[in-house]
Amino acid sequence: MSTRKFGPAALAFVAAFLVPLAAFAQETGKMGANLNDVRMWAGAGAGFAIGLGVLGGAMGQGKAAAAALEGISRNPGAAARIQTPMILGLALIESLVLLSFVIAFFLQGFAASGK
Repeated sequence: MSTRKFGPAALAFVAAFLVPLAAFAQETGKMGANLNDVRMWAGAGAGFAIGLGVLGGAMGQGKAAAAALEGISRNPGAAARIQTPMILGLALIESLVLLSFVIAFFLQGFAASGK
């Protein structure tokens, strides 16, 4: 992504996600952070974890499949030698996505249980 395209995207991210947080800011009193704050951030972390895991996994699987199909189209005789490592790589990528789902599931359970 070029620098000219990155600037507006970064500005849109800041405007959409970081500026509204000031509306929820409050002065820290004697209590400080409480369990509800921890639960809130654990729930937000769960959503963020599964979102990043799925996004990264989808991009990785797309690139792996594209590279394998390009290799097969250039040399159809090597299709069997390309397909087996591609399927193994896709399975490993998918295992990382499932791991992020498990982590998000545990974080969401912590946010709901209050332990």
